[in-house]
Amino acid sequence: MSDRETQDAVGDAGQAPPRSVPLARGLSTKLLMLTVLFVMMAEVLIFLPSVANFKLRWLEERLGTAAAVSVVLVQDDSESLPRTLQDDVLAALGAKAVAVRNGGVSRLLVIAEMPPQVDEHVDLAGSGPIDAMSGALDTLFFGGDRIIRVFGTVGESDTEFELVIPDKRLRAAMLVYSRNVALLSLVISLFTATLVYAAIDRIMIRPIRAMTSSMLAFARSPDDPRRVIAPENRDDEIGVAERELAGMQGQLQRTLAEQKHLADLGLAVSKINHDMRNILASAQLLSDRLSGVRDPSVQAVAPKLLRALDRAVSYSEGVLAYGRTQDPPPSRRRLRLRQLVDEVGDLLGVEAAIGIEFVNAVEADMEVDADSDQLFRVLTNLARNAIEAMAGDEDAAVVRRLTISAERTGSVSRIQVTDTGPGLPQKARENLFAAFRGSARSGGTGLGLAIAHELVRAHGGTLELVESIGGRTVFAVTIPDQPVRLDEARGLRRPA
Repeated sequence: MSDRETQDAVGDAGQAPPRSVPLARGLSTKLLMLTVLFVMMAEVLIFLPSVANFKLRWLEERLGTAAAVSVVLVQDDSESLPRTLQDDVLAALGAKAVAVRNGGVSRLLVIAEMPPQVDEHVDLAGSGPIDAMSGALDTLFFGGDRIIRVFGTVGESDTEFELVIPDKRLRAAMLVYSRNVALLSLVISLFTATLVYAAIDRIMIRPIRAMTSSMLAFARSPDDPRRVIAPENRDDEIGVAERELAGMQGQLQRTLAEQKHLADLGLAVSKINHDMRNILASAQLLSDRLSGVRDPSVQAVAPKLLRALDRAVSYSEGVLAYGRTQDPPPSRRRLRLRQLVDEVGDLLGVEAAIGIEFVNAVEADMEVDADSDQLFRVLTNLARNAIEAMAGDEDAAVVRRLTISAERTGSVSRIQVTDTGPGLPQKARENLFAAFRGSARSGGTGLGLAIAHELVRAHGGTLELVESIGGRTVFAVTIPDQPVRLDEARGLRRPA
């Protein structure tokens, strides 16, 4: 893609998302603001019953004072009190009238000016929480020029006292109380938000910020081992996330290294491919001359040598670089498997290997539906791995035998490659078909099993490790016959 196309693509998709988060939109700022908001909402829920209780206590104090004055007025006969003294009593209470009810009889003790109507009746003993909160809010927002009648008993006395009082002073006191509660709530909210912010920032935000920075740094230089995050020793979700991120980054680095190795390997093979083809062509010319020699031993070896060179030329022309080139789809034919296995043994020279016995246990009439060259490569890779595993045993008494057998069940062919080697190590079994990781010996690449696995899968079959213990390792290649297309089968049956 050219620079112009890249710019157009970016322009069509809009601006790229930022790779860093401004502080104003960061999680820390959002956390602080949400904590303050939620604490203030909680304070509002506390404020409603609190201001309602303040109103009732304020009225209760006034009624208690009026009750104390009423006792004196009842004993001294309030009707004989001078008017100025009555006004002083009412002014001290901030009330319009004071009355007492005892034994069902109500008596007005002091009165300054009877208001034309009473706007609210408050029963200190019988006010429910809902009524108290709604009345407090009504006084707080709409009061100031209303008259309230307050009544109830004081202490353990059965005498009921009544007080008619304007709500102006009550509203003023409630406003002061509300202001104080609001300021206190704000201080509590900020203090709580600071503590919550500091705790969560230390426990969550900082590790998340560290993981974000690590991912951005890793994206800039994924091949640098220093970019892999160092997980903290934590057993919570953040610790699990850090360890998983470190594992994924490490795995990605290994994968990138393997891909680079494969790319370098493919480049090297492509450079030597031309020279290799020339060398093989010269070898073919020499082998053609051998076919004219009348020596029986030469006549027996020459055809095998020609077939081996033909396969080598074919592989070279395909640039055999694992992971860089794709093998062509298998060209499947009916093959005599025993003959193909004999060719594998001749190519590997197993018979010449000291102390290693090669057994072709395939029945003479066994046929398999497969690509000849690709199946040959599969069996060669499996057999070569088995020979290398057994060649490390120096004890002459140890049995070293490589056996290739096969059986057919319906339309499925199953080929087994069995050796008496030491078995695969644990690491090789865990990365069985992974290139550069599935090798059973030091210095190996593990490409043989990886190539064989891909070729078998191309046939629609499977390659599996059946058994691997000391003295017996079995690989099984399962290849089904290619299915018959119904339209072609019907075409064959259609009369001319």
